[in-house]
Amino acid sequence: MQTLYETNIQQIGSSAADFLSEGMFILFGENAPAELSDFCLLISINKVNGSIEAGDILSLNGKEYSITAVGEAVKKNLEALGHITLKFDGSDVPELPGSLYLEKAELTLPKADSKIQIVKRGE
Repeated sequence: MQTLYETNIQQIGSSAADFLSEGMFILFGENAPAELSDFCLLISINKVNGSIEAGDILSLNGKEYSITAVGEAVKKNLEALGHITLKFDGSDVPELPGSLYLEKAELTLPKADSKIQIVKRGE
């Protein structure tokens, strides 16, 4: 199984849970602007090893989710800022360039130090 991306959640913003009802999390590197950090899962910025594609798997908080669509800026934004939106709505067409779309799911707020991993399906 090829690991495309791996990081740890360093901190949970005080208002990150506000987006649970919308089925989304906002990721941002530790350098997130103060006005945004309260709404984000703050992560370590790491390199993406390959192309993230629909059908790949995102693991968060020990659960696996199928990636349904990938915005065109996801790789660049992850590597530069650690900033993307995870949308758990099952969309198969990426509406926003900085969003990673995943299967529709009930979400719970992860804990600090949880691992986020993206792997190629079936490898």
